Amino acid sequence: MIQAAHNLRKPHTEEPAPYGIRISLKENDPFRKLLGPDWHRLHWYRTARERDAALAEMSRRHEFSRRKDSPTLVFSKVENLAASRGL
Repeated sequence: MIQAAHNLRKPHTEEPAPYGIRISLKENDPFRKLLGPDWHRLHWYRTARERDAALAEMSRRHEFSRRKDSPTLVFSKVENLAASRGL
């Protein structure tokens, strides 16, 4: 269920989106105390190419990062095998 479809960057479709990115926190991230050790988010994409482009953008060092900052997010590729293989 989409609560605020007008806020989406792209229109919502019912097409399968079997390729994903799992975002979680490193073991030493202080936000784990607030969010819990099992916190994660999943972002799904229709193609592996879309997923890989989004992953490159999410995990890049942004121009507003300070020199000694190091990211504490962990990005992992995931795939819903049943959806990607049409099972």
